[in-house]
Amino acid sequence: MHFTTLASGSSGNAILVGEDNRHLLVDCGISGKSLLHNLSHVNIPYSEIEGIVVTHEHVDHIRGVGVLARKLKIPIYATTGLWKAMRPSLGKIAENQQVDVQDSFSCAGLNVLLYPTSHDSRESYGLKVTRPKRQDRGDLAVGIATDSGRITAEMHQHLKGCDAFVVEANYDDERLWNGPYPWYLKKRISGHYGHLENKQLAEGLSEWIEGNTQRVVLAHLSEENNTPEIALSTVLRILKELNISKKCPDVQVQVAPRHTPHELIILRE
Repeated sequence: MHFTTLASGSSGNAILVGEDNRHLLVDCGISGKSLLHNLSHVNIPYSEIEGIVVTHEHVDHIRGVGVLARKLKIPIYATTGLWKAMRPSLGKIAENQQVDVQDSFSCAGLNVLLYPTSHDSRESYGLKVTRPKRQDRGDLAVGIATDSGRITAEMHQHLKGCDAFVVEANYDDERLWNGPYPWYLKKRISGHYGHLENKQLAEGLSEWIEGNTQRVVLAHLSEENNTPEIALSTVLRILKELNISKKCPDVQVQVAPRHTPHELIILRE
C-alpha cells in the first residue's frame, strides 16, 4: 500500500492512496491539468485512478473534481449533503459518476471509512483508508484529517493505530496572532470550526501513534501563518517531550509540499 500528497495548502489539496496499480484520490483542489502533471511526477498513470472521494465542498478541495471526473470517466464519492453543496460547482457530471455514500464504502479495492471533522462547511470528513487483510498479508491503514478546528472524539476513535497519517498542521499560534490577517479571520482559523494549530495536531498524534505507525505527513500548512520548519520542529518537539519514540522509535515525520507532489510513500508489510 502506498500514498502521497499531490498538492497541499489553501491553494489546493489532493491526496493519492493506492495498492499495486489501483488508486483513489482524496479531493482535487487544483486544476485537472495540474493534477495530471503532478501524477506524472510520481509515475502514476492517470488510467489507474478509479475514483475521487470528496471530504468537503470548499474550493481548495473540489476545484478540479468535475473536470478530472469527466476527463478520466471516473466516479465521484460524496455524501448526500456534500452533493447538494458542491454539485453547482462541478459542471455536468453523468448520473452514473455521482456516487452517494454513507460512512463506509469501497473504492479501488480499498475500504474507505468517513468520519466527521469540525470545519465551517456544509459537511466535513476525515478518512481512514484500509487495505483489506488477506491470508498472505495483513491490513494497512492511512488516516487522513486535513480540515478541523479541534481534535474530535471521532478522530481519536478512527485514527488511533494507523500505519500512516496525512494530517493538518495548519498554523502556528504566534504567527497567526502577530500576523497581518484581520481579526475576524484569525478568530475563524483558530475557532472550533477552523483549522488545527501545530501543537494541537502534535498532541493528537501522541494519542494516535502506535508501534506500527511508520509515517506522518504534515499537510494543509498555511502559507502566511506557518512554515514547514516551524510545523516540523513543533511537532517533533512535542512528540519527544511526550516520549512517543519509546512506543514507536522508527516513525518518520515529514511535511507535504504546497504545489508539488511528495515522494510516493510505500508502507512496509
